[in-house]
Amino acid sequence: MALENKLGITDPAELARAEEKISKKKALELFETGLLDTFPVGTFEGLAMIHRYLFEEIYDFAGKIRDVNIAKGNFRFAPVMYLKAALDNIEKMPQSTFDEIIEKYVEMNIAHPFREGNGRSTRIWLDAILKKELKMVIDWSKVEKEDYLLAMERSPIKDVEIKVLLKAALTDKINDREVYIKGIDASYHYEGYNVYKTENIRDEK
Repeated sequence: MALENKLGITDPAELARAEEKISKKKALELFETGLLDTFPVGTFEGLAMIHRYLFEEIYDFAGKIRDVNIAKGNFRFAPVMYLKAALDNIEKMPQSTFDEIIEKYVEMNIAHPFREGNGRSTRIWLDAILKKELKMVIDWSKVEKEDYLLAMERSPIKDVEIKVLLKAALTDKINDREVYIKGIDASYHYEGYNVYKTENIRDEK
């Protein structure tokens, strides 16, 4: 089953293709118009603005905190009942050094605040923090896709691997269009669009 969407698409594979095409086009607009530079940096508000811009043509929930529990494999992302508190805590995390910024990025990935579209939005959010604080961004062409996905999968337990991987790919080409485009590539997203399952469970009060 495809997620409910504004395009009326019912086939998950077709939706995935449409989502990639539209969100990449919108992400490029964010960069080329300079709009991204006007968004708050390192806050959930800024991330929500990115997500809304990328996905508002596709989903009603664009830019909105999810209201369902989701899991991938055996890993359960932040439960809905604790999600707002988790986002508040993430927002308070420092972001003055590379290690602090990646720790914040990892925590936002664990929170997974949106029903869909977390990966691309959060990578843009990460680069915006790195750009502001360190005058650097990630050159994603230097990050092997499989290494990245495995490192991100393990990062809730140990974040050393993702730190080493991303630090080696830092560049000062903060206004380079090609560097930015690689970061919005869907190949850094978990494949399949059916990897997330909605958990039909009730949080115990």
